[in-house]
Amino acid sequence: MSLDNFFQEAKTVEASNSAAYYFPLMSGRYEVKPGMMAFGSCFGNTQADQQVFQIDDNFAHYRQAKLLARGERLSKYYQTCNYSKGVAGAIARLMINRLTQEHPQHFYCQKSINNTVAFHSQLTKETIYLDAELQLQQVEGSSVVPAYASTLDALSAQVQEDLTIICRSADGSNWLSAVHLCYPNHWSAEEKIGNDFATIHAPVAGIEKINRRAGAIAHTMITHKPMVRFAWGLSTDTRLNHHPEPPPGVSVEQWQGRNFDPQHPRLYLRIERQVIWGLPEYEAALFTIRTYFRDCGVVRKDLVLRSKLREAIESMTPESLVYKGLAESKANILQWLSLSTEII
Repeated sequence: MSLDNFFQEAKTVEASNSAAYYFPLMSGRYEVKPGMMAFGSCFGNTQADQQVFQIDDNFAHYRQAKLLARGERLSKYYQTCNYSKGVAGAIARLMINRLTQEHPQHFYCQKSINNTVAFHSQLTKETIYLDAELQLQQVEGSSVVPAYASTLDALSAQVQEDLTIICRSADGSNWLSAVHLCYPNHWSAEEKIGNDFATIHAPVAGIEKINRRAGAIAHTMITHKPMVRFAWGLSTDTRLNHHPEPPPGVSVEQWQGRNFDPQHPRLYLRIERQVIWGLPEYEAALFTIRTYFRDCGVVRKDLVLRSKLREAIESMTPESLVYKGLAESKANILQWLSLSTEII
């Protein structure tokens, strides 16, 4: 396997034909807050805003990035902890139902008389066979290595989102029960699995106020109607996989990214659309993460968007700048953003 494959970059929203457009910076402030809105809220993307799983013309690249990550070492990107059969079945049912409803041209499902299920993807040409409890039996049409380890692993490879599942026990404590994270943004599935909400988010600069309400937020995720929220940061490439640990044979410096060069400026908004879908009867919630990149070279040509981005960067605390990897490059980025883009 060529190491170059690990450095392949995703298309930006601007270079795509069908990707959804989001710009969660219109307040002009960088804020650490839950920011949950009703799922299906309109952000100008019509049908895509109604979908849990958004599929666009970049599917092949996102799929390849997942297979590459899995092939490197599955346990680096996929972990479970006390992930019960009941919750696993409920998550599988939710995913299959949403995919067949949202994208009937791509997915269909056949249920047999004995309640076994065959779920087919036209995109990958794979058919996933599940038993009556939606546990993985076999996959037809797949040459994926390593072979799919579970229903969640197999279904995750059919979508452009990363997936996490939070669960709660009878005493009210919560934990990260499953995570399939092939597009990590500087965090690790192995490090976070089994931890509660507060511990998972402890490294985030400015999270203290939210973490004091961690139990209430987990309760909201599980019991409320589906919600959507956005997170954003800045990157100097459009590589989906920014795991903190580089693949074997790649140096940390080469892998890390976030080095803004004013002489050869490359800057992107890395935007995450996150959907939270509670399953209160199972004391669990599905949390999806869809990553998009917006080209700041295009953004800065729009006077409104440019000013909002500048204001948001200027509003970051020193701690947030360090956390987001911008402490050293803030001044250069702001200077570049303020330069006129008009052709003289």
